[in-house]
Amino acid sequence: MSLIIDLEQRGSVLLVRLEGELDHHTAEQLRTQVERQLEDQDLKHIVLNLEQLSFMDSSGLGVILGRYKQVKNNGGEMVVCAISPAVKRLFEMSGLFKIVRLEESEQFALQTLGVA
Repeated sequence: MSLIIDLEQRGSVLLVRLEGELDHHTAEQLRTQVERQLEDQDLKHIVLNLEQLSFMDSSGLGVILGRYKQVKNNGGEMVVCAISPAVKRLFEMSGLFKIVRLEESEQFALQTLGVA
């Protein structure tokens, strides 16, 4: 299975919806698209909607961590929302929730960043 990447700009927030599998085959595609959006637009924050993400490996974690550092360096924040149980477990084991906030829904995540 491949990865479907849906990017949407909401004010200063890049909303990233992922569907499918984020692994070493698809990680570079995600990195490139998100980096381009952050550089081309005046975006400060990222909301990652992972509700439809069925699988993620360490390559996916690396891409997410890299984009976290990118927005953090610009004074922004990354929020993860609507995460599937399997992917949530990977985030917990990796310690990513120590630096990335988790919200239940996309709507609430956007509200916390002031753009809903």
